[in-house]
Amino acid sequence: MFLYQLLSFFFAASKKEEDSSYDLSLYKRGDLLEVPRTLFTHFGIYLGDNRVAHLIPDILPAITKDKSAIAKMVTNNRLLMGVITKVASVRVDSVADFAYGSDILINHMDKVCSQPPLDGDEVARRAEKLLGSVTYSLLWYNCEHYVMYCRYGMAISYQTYQFCTTVRKIVFSRTSSYLTALCGVCFMLYLSCVTPLTVLLTALISFTIWMAS
Repeated sequence: MFLYQLLSFFFAASKKEEDSSYDLSLYKRGDLLEVPRTLFTHFGIYLGDNRVAHLIPDILPAITKDKSAIAKMVTNNRLLMGVITKVASVRVDSVADFAYGSDILINHMDKVCSQPPLDGDEVARRAEKLLGSVTYSLLWYNCEHYVMYCRYGMAISYQTYQFCTTVRKIVFSRTSSYLTALCGVCFMLYLSCVTPLTVLLTALISFTIWMAS
């Protein structure tokens, strides 16, 4: 109980005070909405009547059964801790709570995705059907996978692909191969453990990175 009260105080203190107003006439049922949130872009599906379905990580359901507390706007602290613990749900919030004070892009992914969007009512029905708790994965099942499935029929994430591509360029590069070999040699010399096995492992790891670059 004390842990819940402490976290509730922490989350409440970090919640944004401003309540931005949004023109609801701009949104149609089945529209894909996106807003900047923490380090990534956050996505949702507009259901109509000021309701947005979105998959969002949230630590609070893991520590309390208080539905009124869980129903409140998910702050960035709740979101980040949910990402770490892989606790998430597909929930319905108001447009203001979904946007968290940010500007909203409407159907921007239509310009990116080669697949044509489904009918708006079908998009919304898919979004509503998936409401509830889910196991979150930053790489394999996040909010973008959810909305892409609902609107285009395929669960993909472009920002995850871009992230993995960037990591690959950094990790699997020739520079990384050189540094791995150098660190391996320094490590063996420092510990005085130059043996055929350690030399082989250092060479194998460096060679694998080299070939993947």
